[in-house]
Amino acid sequence: MTTLTHRARRTEVSKNSEKKLEREEDSNREKSPDNEDSGDSKDIRLTLMEEVLLLGLKDKEVLLKSDSPTGDVLLDETLKHIKATEPTETVQTWIELLTGETWNPFKLQYQLRNVRERIAKNLVEKGILTTEKQNFLLFDMTTHPVTNTTEKQRLVKKLQDSVLERWVNDPQRMDKRTLALLVLAHSSDVLENVFSSLTDDKYDVAMNRAKDLVELDPEVEGTKPSATEMIWAVLAAFNKS
Repeated sequence: MTTLTHRARRTEVSKNSEKKLEREEDSNREKSPDNEDSGDSKDIRLTLMEEVLLLGLKDKEVLLKSDSPTGDVLLDETLKHIKATEPTETVQTWIELLTGETWNPFKLQYQLRNVRERIAKNLVEKGILTTEKQNFLLFDMTTHPVTNTTEKQRLVKKLQDSVLERWVNDPQRMDKRTLALLVLAHSSDVLENVFSSLTDDKYDVAMNRAKDLVELDPEVEGTKPSATEMIWAVLAAFNKS
């Protein structure tokens, strides 16, 4: 299970900072009545897996309601595995199988191969990453530096705003895709990258709100009206791993 950490020099959010930020957020919401921006870039459409990988990269370095094809190779491969499995498996089991976290010899056929590299290649094709070869004395290593920093910053700002200017203090009122991205970014240990550019006060507020969010009881949240059950099932599975 992953954990959210705080900068060493600040371990708790001060009440003054919290109140100050809340005043700023109220002001920003009055100026911008929309609850969520228009979303993804008009020119580039990313899957959640691609967004999580992009958030985890430094700029200079290297679930099932329908089985209809999505057009994404990795997602369609996953859907094919899930559809063909009898009896059905739990969300936690599928996460373990598809990420290679289990070595059950009877389940090896369900493991997705080279997931990170395949997602990176998708981002290369979309012009967000590039491919380079770096020499490390005895061998060459393929790396994928970020070339489209604008797209990455759009993602970073989207998540920062979701826990600051656009914070609604209720996961049921959050944009579902943004909520899913926060959960996956937390489970993939990349939230530190997302909030690292914030000032100390805002960083602390963002980390505390994200921490409060991912520490909610998935069993309770998933049964609430209008809840997206799969998001909470995924968080529960990662919490148990």
